[in-house]
Amino acid sequence: MNKQFTITGLEVRPGHRLHLTYADGETFDVSIKPVIERAPVLKALQSAAVFRRAQIGDWGGSVTWGDDDLELAADNLRARAIEQAGGYSHELVLNWMARHALTLDQAAQALGLSRRMLAYYRSGEKPVPRTVGLACLGWEVERRKAA
Repeated sequence: MNKQFTITGLEVRPGHRLHLTYADGETFDVSIKPVIERAPVLKALQSAAVFRRAQIGDWGGSVTWGDDDLELAADNLRARAIEQAGGYSHELVLNWMARHALTLDQAAQALGLSRRMLAYYRSGEKPVPRTVGLACLGWEVERRKAA
């Protein structure tokens, strides 16, 4: 498992928030409230007593609440935290490529990046720079205008 997606520390905070530490040394605060509201299977986490039972899952790959249905993956939590802080996560790149059925080569060309750098951003191995996140969004706007 990648260090950037391995949770090594967890603190439960009020308001359905988690403070997470990852194996690469980065720490993030993330609100789980929007996820709980969208996913009926997570409804039990609305209870503060249940939410306080959060623990690090096997090999640091998730946060669990003692139930197989109540588990959130470490990479998704990191992506949510980055986005909530105003950044751009690897999931933005993945979703952008999927929405437009772009191969790695096509996406790299569209953004003016090397294939290797885009692969780093897409995998989460390197943080997505603001310029790349904005380029993905701008590319979509330009495509809509042209259509």
